[in-house]
Amino acid sequence: MSPERPCGSAVPEHVDVLIVGAGLSGIGVASRLHTIHPRRTFMILEGRAVSGGTWDLFRYPGIRSDSDVQTFGYDFKPWKGRKTLAPAADILDYIRETSREFDVERHIRYNHKVIRAEWSSETARWTVTAQLGASGDTATFTANWLFCASGYYNYDKGYTPTFPGAERFTGRIVHPQAWPEDLDYAGKRVVVIGSGATAVTLIPAMADTVGHVTMLQRSPSYVIPLPAEDVLSDVFRRVLGEQRGYRLTRKKNIAQNVWIYKLSRRFPKQVRALIRRLNTRLLPAGFDVDTHFNPRYDPWDQRLCVVPDGDLFKAISKGEASVVTDTIETFDEKGIVLSSGRHLDADIIITATGLDLLALGGIDLRMDGEHIDITGRLAFKGTMLSDVPNFSFAVGYTNAPWTLKVDLVADYLCRLFDEMDRRGARVAVAENNEPAMETRPLLDFAAGYIQRSLDLWPQAGTRDPWNLPMDYYKDVVVLRDTPVDDGTLTFSHAEPARTPTESGGDSATTPTNPKAG
Repeated sequence: MSPERPCGSAVPEHVDVLIVGAGLSGIGVASRLHTIHPRRTFMILEGRAVSGGTWDLFRYPGIRSDSDVQTFGYDFKPWKGRKTLAPAADILDYIRETSREFDVERHIRYNHKVIRAEWSSETARWTVTAQLGASGDTATFTANWLFCASGYYNYDKGYTPTFPGAERFTGRIVHPQAWPEDLDYAGKRVVVIGSGATAVTLIPAMADTVGHVTMLQRSPSYVIPLPAEDVLSDVFRRVLGEQRGYRLTRKKNIAQNVWIYKLSRRFPKQVRALIRRLNTRLLPAGFDVDTHFNPRYDPWDQRLCVVPDGDLFKAISKGEASVVTDTIETFDEKGIVLSSGRHLDADIIITATGLDLLALGGIDLRMDGEHIDITGRLAFKGTMLSDVPNFSFAVGYTNAPWTLKVDLVADYLCRLFDEMDRRGARVAVAENNEPAMETRPLLDFAAGYIQRSLDLWPQAGTRDPWNLPMDYYKDVVVLRDTPVDDGTLTFSHAEPARTPTESGGDSATTPTNPKAG
Protein backbone atom coordinates (compact mmCIF):
# COMPACT_ATOMS: atom_id res chain seq x y z
CA MET A 1 0.00 0.00 0.00
CA SER A 2 1.21 3.48 -0.79
CA PRO A 3 1.24 6.30 1.78
CA GLU A 4 -1.91 8.36 2.20
CA ARG A 5 -1.81 11.45 0.00
CA PRO A 6 -3.01 14.81 1.30
CA CYS A 7 -6.38 16.02 0.07
CA GLY A 8 -5.13 19.57 0.32
CA SER A 9 -2.15 21.55 1.44
CA ALA A 10 -3.46 21.79 5.02
CA VAL A 11 -3.47 18.02 5.58
CA PRO A 12 -0.04 16.45 6.20
CA GLU A 13 0.81 13.24 4.40
CA HIS A 14 0.30 10.28 6.71
CA VAL A 15 2.04 6.90 6.98
CA ASP A 16 1.98 4.06 9.45
CA VAL A 17 5.76 4.18 10.04
CA LEU A 18 8.08 7.10 9.43
CA ILE A 19 11.80 6.28 9.42
CA VAL A 20 14.41 9.00 9.83
CA GLY A 21 17.55 8.35 7.79
CA ALA A 22 18.33 6.41 4.60
CA GLY A 23 21.65 4.98 5.65
CA LEU A 24 22.61 1.44 6.59
CA SER A 25 20.14 1.35 9.51
CA GLY A 26 17.19 3.02 7.81
CA ILE A 27 17.38 0.92 4.64
CA GLY A 28 17.77 -2.25 6.71
CA VAL A 29 14.78 -1.54 8.95
CA ALA A 30 12.60 -0.47 6.01
CA SER A 31 13.48 -3.61 4.02
CA ARG A 32 12.56 -5.87 6.92
CA LEU A 33 9.38 -3.93 7.64
CA HIS A 34 8.24 -3.97 4.01
CA THR A 35 8.87 -7.73 3.79
CA ILE A 36 7.12 -8.76 7.01
CA HIS A 37 4.40 -6.09 7.12
CA PRO A 38 3.76 -5.28 3.45
CA ARG A 39 0.40 -3.63 4.17
CA ARG A 40 1.89 -1.06 6.54
CA THR A 41 2.67 2.20 4.80
CA PHE A 42 6.03 3.74 5.46
CA MET A 43 8.31 6.57 4.41
CA ILE A 44 11.96 7.41 4.93
CA LEU A 45 12.96 11.05 5.36
CA GLU A 46 16.61 11.62 4.47
CA GLY A 47 18.32 14.95 5.10
CA ARG A 48 20.88 14.55 2.34
CA ALA A 49 20.34 14.33 -1.42
CA VAL A 50 21.37 10.66 -1.61
CA SER A 51 21.14 7.47 0.42
CA GLY A 52 23.97 5.60 2.08
CA GLY A 53 24.66 7.71 5.16
CA THR A 54 28.24 7.35 6.35
CA TRP A 55 29.28 5.47 3.25
CA ASP A 56 28.42 8.34 0.96
CA LEU A 57 29.36 11.18 3.32
CA PHE A 58 32.97 10.18 3.96
CA ARG A 59 35.24 10.49 0.92
CA TYR A 60 38.75 10.21 2.33
CA PRO A 61 41.26 7.83 0.69
CA GLY A 62 40.91 4.17 1.58
CA ILE A 63 37.65 4.47 3.51
CA ARG A 64 36.38 0.98 4.32
CA SER A 65 34.58 -1.01 6.96
CA ASP A 66 36.45 -1.58 10.21
CA SER A 67 34.80 -4.96 10.78
CA ASP A 68 34.29 -7.97 8.55
CA VAL A 69 31.58 -7.44 5.94
CA GLN A 70 30.00 -10.85 6.44
CA THR A 71 28.67 -9.59 9.77
CA PHE A 72 28.46 -5.98 8.61
CA GLY A 73 26.00 -7.00 5.88
CA TYR A 74 22.31 -7.56 6.58
CA ASP A 75 21.34 -11.05 7.73
CA PHE A 76 18.64 -11.22 5.02
CA LYS A 77 20.87 -10.27 2.08
CA PRO A 78 24.13 -12.14 1.45
CA TRP A 79 27.29 -10.10 0.95
CA LYS A 80 28.94 -11.38 -2.23
CA GLY A 81 32.30 -9.64 -2.18
CA ARG A 82 35.56 -11.45 -1.44
CA LYS A 83 37.26 -8.82 0.71
CA THR A 84 37.09 -9.13 4.47
CA LEU A 85 37.04 -5.36 4.97
CA ALA A 86 34.99 -3.80 2.19
CA PRO A 87 35.68 -0.42 0.55
CA ALA A 88 33.06 2.28 1.05
CA ALA A 89 32.05 2.14 -2.63
CA ASP A 90 31.15 -1.55 -2.31
CA ILE A 91 29.18 -0.95 0.89
CA LEU A 92 27.33 1.92 -0.75
CA ASP A 93 26.43 -0.27 -3.74
CA TYR A 94 25.21 -2.96 -1.34
CA ILE A 95 22.97 -0.55 0.60
CA ARG A 96 21.46 0.93 -2.55
CA GLU A 97 21.00 -2.48 -4.16
CA THR A 98 19.12 -3.57 -1.03
CA SER A 99 16.94 -0.46 -1.27
CA ARG A 100 15.97 -1.30 -4.84
CA GLU A 101 15.62 -5.05 -4.32
CA PHE A 102 13.24 -4.67 -1.38
CA ASP A 103 11.24 -1.84 -2.99
CA VAL A 104 12.35 0.76 -0.47
CA GLU A 105 13.83 3.37 -2.81
CA ARG A 106 10.51 4.84 -3.95
CA HIS A 107 9.54 5.48 -0.33
CA ILE A 108 12.54 7.77 0.35
CA ARG A 109 12.14 11.56 0.41
CA TYR A 110 15.54 13.17 -0.06
CA ASN A 111 16.57 16.62 1.18
CA HIS A 112 14.11 16.22 4.06
CA LYS A 113 16.00 16.82 7.29
CA VAL A 114 13.81 16.04 10.30
CA ILE A 115 14.10 18.83 12.83
CA ARG A 116 11.10 18.27 15.09
CA ALA A 117 8.66 15.51 16.02
CA GLU A 118 5.73 15.86 18.41
CA TRP A 119 3.52 13.11 19.81
CA SER A 120 -0.13 13.91 20.41
CA SER A 121 -1.96 11.74 22.91
CA GLU A 122 -5.25 13.07 21.50
CA THR A 123 -4.61 11.89 17.94
CA ALA A 124 -2.22 9.03 18.84
CA ARG A 125 0.15 10.23 16.14
CA TRP A 126 3.50 11.84 15.60
CA THR A 127 3.63 15.10 13.68
CA VAL A 128 7.04 15.37 12.04
CA THR A 129 8.54 18.55 10.62
CA ALA A 130 11.31 18.36 8.03
CA GLN A 131 13.48 21.11 6.60
CA LEU A 132 13.66 20.97 2.80
CA GLY A 133 17.27 21.26 1.68
CA ALA A 134 18.91 24.64 2.17
CA SER A 135 15.76 26.59 1.29
CA GLY A 136 14.55 26.92 4.85
CA ASP A 137 11.10 25.71 3.80
CA THR A 138 9.51 22.94 5.83
CA ALA A 139 7.11 20.07 5.22
CA THR A 140 4.93 18.29 7.76
CA PHE A 141 4.05 14.60 7.96
CA THR A 142 2.15 12.45 10.43
CA ALA A 143 2.84 8.87 11.43
CA ASN A 144 1.58 6.23 13.83
CA TRP A 145 5.12 5.16 14.64
CA LEU A 146 8.42 7.05 14.48
CA PHE A 147 11.71 5.20 14.03
CA CYS A 148 14.99 7.08 14.30
CA ALA A 149 17.78 5.58 12.16
CA SER A 150 19.93 8.69 11.99
CA GLY A 151 23.12 7.12 13.30
CA TYR A 152 24.99 8.52 16.26
CA TYR A 153 27.15 11.38 15.03
CA ASN A 154 26.79 14.87 13.58
CA TYR A 155 26.83 14.74 9.78
CA ASP A 156 27.56 18.46 9.54
CA LYS A 157 30.97 18.44 11.20
CA GLY A 158 33.57 16.19 12.80
CA TYR A 159 35.33 16.75 16.09
CA THR A 160 38.46 18.89 16.00
CA PRO A 161 40.08 20.06 19.24
CA THR A 162 41.55 23.52 19.46
CA PHE A 163 45.17 23.44 18.31
CA PRO A 164 47.29 26.41 19.41
CA GLY A 165 48.76 28.27 16.45
CA ALA A 166 46.61 26.51 13.84
CA GLU A 167 45.91 29.84 12.17
CA ARG A 168 49.64 30.27 11.52
CA PHE A 169 50.02 27.11 9.47
CA THR A 170 50.44 27.98 5.78
CA GLY A 171 49.49 24.56 4.42
CA ARG A 172 46.05 22.92 4.45
CA ILE A 173 44.29 21.52 7.50
CA VAL A 174 41.69 18.87 6.64
CA HIS A 175 39.24 16.82 8.69
CA PRO A 176 38.45 13.43 7.05
CA GLN A 177 34.71 14.03 7.41
CA ALA A 178 35.02 17.06 5.11
CA TRP A 179 37.57 15.73 2.62
CA PRO A 180 38.01 18.26 -0.21
CA GLU A 181 37.81 16.94 -3.78
CA ASP A 182 40.66 19.18 -4.89
CA LEU A 183 43.18 18.04 -2.26
CA ASP A 184 46.40 17.14 -4.07
CA TYR A 185 48.71 15.26 -1.73
CA ALA A 186 51.05 13.73 -4.31
CA GLY A 187 54.64 14.14 -3.17
CA LYS A 188 53.58 16.16 -0.12
CA ARG A 189 54.62 15.85 3.50
CA VAL A 190 51.50 14.80 5.40
CA VAL A 191 50.88 14.56 9.13
CA VAL A 192 47.82 12.62 10.28
CA ILE A 193 46.83 13.50 13.85
CA GLY A 194 45.18 10.50 15.49
CA SER A 195 45.59 6.76 15.85
CA GLY A 196 42.06 5.39 15.51
CA ALA A 197 40.28 3.58 12.69
CA THR A 198 40.35 6.58 10.35
CA ALA A 199 44.07 7.21 10.77
CA VAL A 200 45.11 3.58 10.26
CA THR A 201 42.93 3.48 7.13
CA LEU A 202 44.14 6.76 5.64
CA ILE A 203 47.86 6.26 6.08
CA PRO A 204 48.40 3.09 4.02
CA ALA A 205 45.98 4.40 1.38
CA MET A 206 48.06 7.56 0.94
CA ALA A 207 51.51 6.09 1.52
CA ASP A 208 52.31 5.24 -2.12
CA THR A 209 51.45 8.74 -3.32
CA VAL A 210 52.68 11.20 -0.68
CA GLY A 211 56.28 12.21 -0.12
CA HIS A 212 55.97 10.88 3.41
CA VAL A 213 53.13 10.45 5.90
CA THR A 214 53.48 10.60 9.67
CA MET A 215 50.94 9.32 12.16
CA LEU A 216 51.12 11.67 15.14
CA GLN A 217 49.44 10.19 18.19
CA ARG A 218 49.12 11.35 21.74
CA SER A 219 48.83 7.71 22.81
CA PRO A 220 48.78 4.45 20.81
CA SER A 221 45.88 2.19 19.87
CA TYR A 222 45.74 -1.58 19.50
CA VAL A 223 46.21 -2.44 15.81
CA ILE A 224 45.82 -6.01 14.58
CA PRO A 225 46.19 -7.46 11.09
CA LEU A 226 43.28 -9.26 9.43
CA PRO A 227 43.45 -11.35 6.23
CA ALA A 228 42.26 -9.25 3.30
CA GLU A 229 40.05 -12.13 2.09
CA ASP A 230 37.95 -14.61 4.04
CA VAL A 231 38.98 -17.93 2.47
CA LEU A 232 36.51 -19.99 4.51
CA SER A 233 33.65 -17.80 3.29
CA ASP A 234 34.44 -18.76 -0.30
CA VAL A 235 34.57 -22.44 0.63
CA PHE A 236 31.24 -22.28 2.47
CA ARG A 237 29.53 -20.57 -0.48
CA ARG A 238 30.89 -23.05 -3.02
CA VAL A 239 29.87 -26.06 -0.95
CA LEU A 240 26.60 -24.86 0.58
CA GLY A 241 25.35 -22.23 -1.85
CA GLU A 242 25.14 -18.46 -1.52
CA GLN A 243 22.50 -18.15 1.21
CA ARG A 244 23.54 -21.03 3.49
CA GLY A 245 27.23 -20.29 2.99
CA TYR A 246 26.66 -16.67 3.98
CA ARG A 247 24.74 -17.67 7.10
CA LEU A 248 27.44 -20.10 8.20
CA THR A 249 30.16 -17.48 7.64
CA ARG A 250 28.18 -14.98 9.71
CA LYS A 251 27.81 -17.46 12.55
CA LYS A 252 31.53 -18.22 12.45
CA ASN A 253 32.55 -14.57 12.41
CA ILE A 254 30.06 -13.52 15.07
CA ALA A 255 31.35 -16.27 17.38
CA GLN A 256 34.93 -15.30 16.61
CA ASN A 257 34.30 -11.61 17.35
CA VAL A 258 32.41 -12.35 20.57
CA TRP A 259 35.11 -14.67 21.89
CA ILE A 260 37.92 -12.25 21.05
CA TYR A 261 36.07 -9.58 23.00
CA LYS A 262 35.36 -11.86 25.97
CA LEU A 263 38.90 -13.19 26.10
CA SER A 264 40.23 -9.62 25.93
CA ARG A 265 38.12 -8.61 28.91
CA ARG A 266 38.91 -11.74 30.94
CA PHE A 267 42.60 -12.11 30.10
CA PRO A 268 43.79 -8.60 29.16
CA LYS A 269 47.49 -9.21 29.89
CA GLN A 270 47.64 -12.30 27.72
CA VAL A 271 45.74 -10.66 24.83
CA ARG A 272 47.95 -7.57 25.09
CA ALA A 273 51.04 -9.78 24.85
CA LEU A 274 49.62 -11.63 21.84
CA ILE A 275 48.87 -8.38 19.98
CA ARG A 276 52.35 -7.11 20.79
CA ARG A 277 53.91 -10.27 19.32
CA LEU A 278 51.86 -9.86 16.13
CA ASN A 279 52.96 -6.22 15.82
CA THR A 280 56.62 -7.06 16.44
CA ARG A 281 56.61 -9.70 13.68
CA LEU A 282 55.23 -7.23 11.14
CA LEU A 283 57.38 -4.20 12.00
CA PRO A 284 61.06 -3.56 11.18
CA ALA A 285 63.70 -4.94 13.52
CA GLY A 286 64.33 -2.59 16.42
CA PHE A 287 61.07 -0.71 16.00
CA ASP A 288 59.90 0.75 19.34
CA VAL A 289 56.70 -1.28 19.61
CA ASP A 290 56.08 -0.43 23.26
CA THR A 291 56.09 3.31 22.63
CA HIS A 292 54.01 3.33 19.46
CA PHE A 293 51.72 0.26 19.62
CA ASN A 294 51.31 -0.64 23.29
CA PRO A 295 48.39 1.37 24.75
CA ARG A 296 48.01 2.31 28.39
CA TYR A 297 44.52 0.81 28.46
CA ASP A 298 43.48 -2.85 28.18
CA PRO A 299 42.29 -4.46 24.94
CA TRP A 300 38.68 -3.50 24.16
CA ASP A 301 38.56 -0.65 26.67
CA GLN A 302 38.46 1.05 23.30
CA ARG A 303 37.75 -0.48 19.90
CA LEU A 304 40.55 -2.51 18.32
CA CYS A 305 41.78 -1.19 14.99
CA VAL A 306 42.11 -3.73 12.19
CA VAL A 307 44.28 -3.43 9.08
CA PRO A 308 43.88 -5.74 6.03
CA ASP A 309 46.98 -7.88 5.49
CA GLY A 310 48.83 -5.56 7.88
CA ASP A 311 48.95 -2.74 5.30
CA LEU A 312 49.83 -0.10 7.91
CA PHE A 313 52.82 -2.13 9.09
CA LYS A 314 53.92 -2.64 5.48
CA ALA A 315 53.90 1.11 4.85
CA ILE A 316 56.02 1.65 7.96
CA SER A 317 58.43 -1.13 6.98
CA LYS A 318 58.92 0.39 3.52
CA GLY A 319 59.72 3.78 5.03
CA GLU A 320 56.69 5.44 3.44
CA ALA A 321 55.07 6.06 6.81
CA SER A 322 56.30 6.71 10.33
CA VAL A 323 54.77 6.96 13.79
CA VAL A 324 55.43 9.67 16.35
CA THR A 325 54.03 9.44 19.86
CA ASP A 326 54.06 12.87 21.46
CA THR A 327 51.80 15.81 22.29
CA ILE A 328 51.34 19.02 20.36
CA GLU A 329 52.84 22.22 21.71
CA THR A 330 51.74 24.42 18.83
CA PHE A 331 51.32 24.66 15.10
CA ASP A 332 53.61 27.03 13.26
CA GLU A 333 53.94 28.17 9.67
CA LYS A 334 55.70 25.01 8.51
CA GLY A 335 54.16 22.25 10.61
CA ILE A 336 53.85 21.15 14.22
CA VAL A 337 56.06 21.79 17.24
CA LEU A 338 55.86 18.89 19.70
CA SER A 339 56.15 19.02 23.47
CA SER A 340 59.48 17.19 23.20
CA GLY A 341 60.83 20.07 21.10
CA ARG A 342 60.81 18.07 17.88
CA HIS A 343 59.36 19.68 14.77
CA LEU A 344 57.25 17.84 12.18
CA ASP A 345 57.42 19.54 8.80
CA ALA A 346 54.13 19.34 6.92
CA ASP A 347 52.43 20.57 3.78
CA ILE A 348 49.10 19.04 4.83
CA ILE A 349 47.79 18.27 8.31
CA ILE A 350 44.87 15.84 8.60
CA THR A 351 42.96 15.95 11.88
CA ALA A 352 41.68 12.38 12.26
CA THR A 353 40.52 13.33 15.74
CA GLY A 354 37.13 11.69 15.80
CA LEU A 355 33.42 12.23 15.53
CA ASP A 356 31.08 14.74 17.11
CA LEU A 357 28.29 12.54 18.48
CA LEU A 358 24.67 13.57 18.08
CA ALA A 359 21.87 11.65 19.77
CA LEU A 360 18.83 10.80 17.66
CA GLY A 361 19.85 13.15 14.88
CA GLY A 362 19.42 16.19 17.11
CA ILE A 363 15.64 16.02 16.58
CA ASP A 364 13.56 18.19 18.91
CA LEU A 365 11.25 15.55 20.40
CA ARG A 366 8.05 16.73 22.03
CA MET A 367 5.03 15.14 23.66
CA ASP A 368 1.75 17.01 24.07
CA GLY A 369 3.52 20.35 23.79
CA GLU A 370 6.33 19.54 26.24
CA HIS A 371 9.97 19.00 25.25
CA ILE A 372 11.22 15.45 25.82
CA ASP A 373 14.55 15.50 27.63
CA ILE A 374 16.06 12.30 26.29
CA THR A 375 18.92 12.43 28.81
CA GLY A 376 16.38 11.71 31.52
CA ARG A 377 14.93 8.69 29.72
CA LEU A 378 16.00 5.06 29.86
CA ALA A 379 16.52 2.85 26.82
CA PHE A 380 14.11 -0.11 26.83
CA LYS A 381 15.88 -3.16 25.34
CA GLY A 382 18.22 -0.70 23.66
CA THR A 383 15.58 0.44 21.16
CA MET A 384 12.70 2.38 22.82
CA LEU A 385 12.65 5.36 25.18
CA SER A 386 10.95 5.08 28.54
CA ASP A 387 7.48 6.62 28.65
CA VAL A 388 7.61 7.80 25.02
CA PRO A 389 4.83 6.23 22.93
CA ASN A 390 5.31 4.63 19.51
CA PHE A 391 8.97 5.57 19.20
CA SER A 392 12.06 3.45 18.65
CA PHE A 393 15.60 3.90 17.43
CA ALA A 394 18.69 1.99 16.35
CA VAL A 395 22.12 2.37 17.92
CA GLY A 396 24.65 -0.31 17.08
CA TYR A 397 27.30 -2.03 19.14
CA THR A 398 30.54 -0.42 20.25
CA ASN A 399 32.25 -3.82 20.32
CA ALA A 400 30.79 -5.52 17.21
CA PRO A 401 29.52 -4.65 13.73
CA TRP A 402 26.75 -2.04 13.77
CA THR A 403 24.39 -4.01 11.54
CA LEU A 404 24.09 -6.94 13.95
CA LYS A 405 22.09 -4.73 16.30
CA VAL A 406 20.10 -3.14 13.47
CA ASP A 407 18.93 -6.57 12.30
CA LEU A 408 17.75 -7.47 15.80
CA VAL A 409 16.02 -4.14 16.36
CA ALA A 410 14.21 -4.46 13.00
CA ASP A 411 13.05 -7.97 13.96
CA TYR A 412 11.81 -6.71 17.31
CA LEU A 413 9.92 -3.83 15.72
CA CYS A 414 8.11 -6.21 13.37
CA ARG A 415 7.29 -8.58 16.23
CA LEU A 416 6.01 -5.63 18.27
CA PHE A 417 3.71 -4.67 15.40
CA ASP A 418 2.47 -8.27 15.31
CA GLU A 419 1.66 -8.04 19.01
CA MET A 420 -0.11 -4.70 18.58
CA ASP A 421 -2.16 -6.12 15.72
CA ARG A 422 -3.10 -9.15 17.81
CA ARG A 423 -4.33 -6.89 20.60
CA GLY A 424 -5.91 -4.32 18.31
CA ALA A 425 -3.64 -1.75 19.98
CA ARG A 426 -2.61 1.55 18.42
CA VAL A 427 -0.11 2.65 21.05
CA ALA A 428 2.76 0.91 22.83
CA VAL A 429 4.76 2.52 25.63
CA ALA A 430 7.67 1.19 27.67
CA GLU A 431 6.86 2.41 31.16
CA ASN A 432 9.62 2.99 33.66
CA ASN A 433 8.04 2.01 36.96
CA GLU A 434 11.33 2.30 38.85
CA PRO A 435 12.30 5.98 38.59
CA ALA A 436 14.85 5.56 41.39
CA MET A 437 16.71 2.80 39.54
CA GLU A 438 20.47 3.37 39.31
CA THR A 439 21.53 4.31 35.78
CA ARG A 440 24.67 4.18 33.71
CA PRO A 441 25.71 5.60 30.33
CA LEU A 442 23.94 4.11 27.31
CA LEU A 443 27.23 3.94 25.40
CA ASP A 444 29.52 2.69 28.14
CA PHE A 445 32.83 2.83 26.30
CA ALA A 446 36.18 4.51 27.04
CA ALA A 447 36.79 5.98 23.56
CA GLY A 448 37.22 9.75 23.60
CA TYR A 449 34.45 10.46 21.09
CA ILE A 450 32.02 8.54 23.32
CA GLN A 451 33.19 10.09 26.59
CA ARG A 452 32.83 13.63 25.22
CA SER A 453 29.10 13.15 24.62
CA LEU A 454 27.81 10.86 27.37
CA ASP A 455 25.64 13.57 28.89
CA LEU A 456 23.71 14.06 25.62
CA TRP A 457 22.28 10.54 25.41
CA PRO A 458 19.52 8.53 27.08
CA GLN A 459 20.60 6.33 29.98
CA ALA A 460 20.71 2.59 30.51
CA GLY A 461 19.42 0.97 33.68
CA THR A 462 21.13 -1.60 35.83
CA ARG A 463 18.39 -4.22 35.50
CA ASP A 464 16.61 -5.84 32.57
CA PRO A 465 14.91 -4.76 30.36
CA TRP A 466 16.65 -1.39 30.81
CA ASN A 467 20.14 -2.82 30.87
CA LEU A 468 22.20 -2.58 27.67
CA PRO A 469 24.77 -5.40 27.68
CA MET A 470 26.53 -4.75 24.31
CA ASP A 471 26.36 -8.53 23.90
CA TYR A 472 24.97 -9.90 20.63
CA TYR A 473 24.01 -13.31 22.00
CA LYS A 474 22.12 -11.78 24.94
CA ASP A 475 20.34 -9.42 22.56
CA VAL A 476 19.29 -12.35 20.37
CA VAL A 477 17.45 -13.73 23.40
CA VAL A 478 15.98 -10.37 24.44
CA LEU A 479 15.00 -9.00 21.01
CA ARG A 480 14.35 -12.09 18.90
CA ASP A 481 13.63 -15.15 21.04
CA THR A 482 11.63 -14.05 24.07
CA PRO A 483 8.03 -12.71 24.03
CA VAL A 484 7.78 -9.11 22.85
CA ASP A 485 6.44 -7.87 26.15
CA ASP A 486 7.80 -8.77 29.55
CA GLY A 487 5.21 -6.79 31.51
CA THR A 488 6.94 -3.46 30.94
CA LEU A 489 5.06 -2.44 27.81
CA THR A 490 1.64 -0.85 28.08
CA PHE A 491 -0.72 -1.13 25.11
CA SER A 492 -3.55 1.27 24.32
CA HIS A 493 -6.57 0.69 22.10
CA ALA A 494 -7.00 4.41 21.44
CA GLU A 495 -8.49 5.43 18.14
CA PRO A 496 -6.90 8.62 16.83
CA ALA A 497 -9.00 11.73 16.70
CA ARG A 498 -9.72 12.59 13.09
CA THR A 499 -9.73 16.06 11.65
CA PRO A 500 -12.88 17.23 9.84
CA THR A 501 -10.93 16.98 6.57
CA GLU A 502 -10.17 13.31 7.23
CA SER A 503 -13.51 12.09 8.58
CA GLY A 504 -16.14 14.76 8.05
CA GLY A 505 -16.55 15.20 11.80
CA ASP A 506 -14.84 14.96 15.16
CA SER A 507 -14.48 11.63 16.87
CA ALA A 508 -12.14 10.07 19.37
CA THR A 509 -12.27 7.28 21.85
CA THR A 510 -10.84 7.33 25.32
CA PRO A 511 -7.57 5.37 25.54
CA THR A 512 -7.38 2.37 27.78
CA ASN A 513 -4.11 0.95 29.00
CA PRO A 514 -4.34 -2.76 29.76
CA LYS A 515 -1.05 -4.09 31.08
CA ALA A 516 0.32 -7.07 29.23
CA GLY A 517 0.59 -10.48 30.83
